Amino acid sequence: MTEKKLIFLAILCSGLLLLGALAFQYVAGLPPCKLCYWQRYPHIIVLLFGSIYYFTLITKIAIIPATASFASAGIGAYHFGIEQKFWPGPNTCSSVGVNNLSTDDLIEQIMTAPIIKCDEVLWSFLSISMAGWNSIFSTFLGLFWIAILIKFNKNKLLKQ
Repeated sequence: MTEKKLIFLAILCSGLLLLGALAFQYVAGLPPCKLCYWQRYPHIIVLLFGSIYYFTLITKIAIIPATASFASAGIGAYHFGIEQKFWPGPNTCSSVGVNNLSTDDLIEQIMTAPIIKCDEVLWSFLSISMAGWNSIFSTFLGLFWIAILIKFNKNKLLKQ
């Protein structure tokens, strides 16, 4: 496969992980916690900088999506550990948004909104939660980015 096809595949994988998270949220009705959101942000970075790398083939840019993939994997592993009660999570882990609300609206939202805690598993497959699966897939995605770098840029990397 060519370098551009592999880069596109890596970008597509991050996009599919994000779409999967959004499907769980909006189609399956599983609201995300704060750490769930944190796991999504690195994939947005992958989409942005992966696309820049796709169009420019500037080797140094590829480090960013690789690092972002590993960051999402790390946050996912941390979240999975909280779910498994290996360590405590943040006290403020909820998905309640309060931007631009009046005091009455804020109180109403607090009283009616469910609080999604980071230590609750809302869905799992093979006894692995969404956070665990994100950690696994993101780790492989980070390794995939590194493999692309090594395969197509070995000479460039050695000269730097």
